[in-house]
Amino acid sequence: MKKITSSLIIASAISALFAAPVQASTPSNVLSKTKPGSAAKTALKIDYQKFVLANGLNVILHVDKSDPVVAVNLTAHVGSAREKTGRTGFAHLFEHLLFLESENLGKGGLDKMSARIGGSGANGSTSQDRTNYLQTVPKDALEKMIWAEADKLGWFINTVTDQVLAKEKQVVKNEKRQSVDNNPYGHTSYVIDKALYPLDHPYNWQVIGSLEDLQNATVDDVKEFFRRWYVPNNVTLVIAGDFEPAQAKQWVEKYFGEIKRGEETKPLPKRPGFVKETVKFYHEDNFARVPALTMVWPAVEQLHADSYALDVLAQYLATGKKAPFYQVLVENKKLTSSVGMGNHTSEIAGQFQLNVRAFDGKSLDEVANAVNEAFAQFEKDGISEKDLNRIKA
Repeated sequence: MKKITSSLIIASAISALFAAPVQASTPSNVLSKTKPGSAAKTALKIDYQKFVLANGLNVILHVDKSDPVVAVNLTAHVGSAREKTGRTGFAHLFEHLLFLESENLGKGGLDKMSARIGGSGANGSTSQDRTNYLQTVPKDALEKMIWAEADKLGWFINTVTDQVLAKEKQVVKNEKRQSVDNNPYGHTSYVIDKALYPLDHPYNWQVIGSLEDLQNATVDDVKEFFRRWYVPNNVTLVIAGDFEPAQAKQWVEKYFGEIKRGEETKPLPKRPGFVKETVKFYHEDNFARVPALTMVWPAVEQLHADSYALDVLAQYLATGKKAPFYQVLVENKKLTSSVGMGNHTSEIAGQFQLNVRAFDGKSLDEVANAVNEAFAQFEKDGISEKDLNRIKA
């Protein structure tokens, strides 16, 4: 494997590999049970108000007067998982489009207004399951920002033309070239998702989509996507910071209340990834300079009870100089400078993932053997109560 720059192993079962070590060293309920009298010290409580407008908009208000600013977060419950085959990348395309203009602010109006009122600038992100839009403004500018976000949700689509869409397609395609196609290890996620999820699974394709699908998108396609998913009953508005809740509620009702409710959306069924047996892939990456090994196990979705145990497991195994994987791969074998491990959860499925970029000239077979050795060490030693409490804290 000396000439291979990137290697992936998709393992068939995470439960068989990880259940025994955790249970051997701790009671099964140790992650959720607290000692008598300790609840008051460890409980996390964040005060907030939640209400729903008549059109279905979910609104969450959280007062934090530590600074005279307010954060406004508009989240649409739509990501790449809601796209159609042949029209991938739409959710991410919308993240770009919604920053351009809205009907009453005009082209570039949101950025201009944010700068004028002292905002910190807009941002956003897209995942498999949601798209969010973030703003932070001085507290005396909150009404303007609530109005601007309502203008975006209610009337943005009227500004999308063939020319606007054509230009933004090029922006997104260039982003894909920079962050994926011409980026070291940029296609790793693509290889994993194609192996872990069948063609009809919503996580089979990448959030950024394909260049061909983006190029084929029409204005009618864009408008259909917007009117299906960017409706109040599929959106959550969060306002957090220094403001008066009663006043904020009035503004939200005033500006968002007239936007019409859309078609009801049904939650996607939980559908974990699956492979019948451990499978191995390799990908020769022209931009990578050192060999990389990635191992992935199908895992549970977010909010599943086991997801928290897997979060703890990932941190214990790979984070810190006393972690088993650091000890074996970095200190003892000197195969790499670091080991990454994480439990990546999404709405309908999850992945437990190990990443190792080996030193130049090191064999990935050596790395794989060291990984097995580190797992064996963990299975033998387990995890101490002290380390478990440290990670939980």
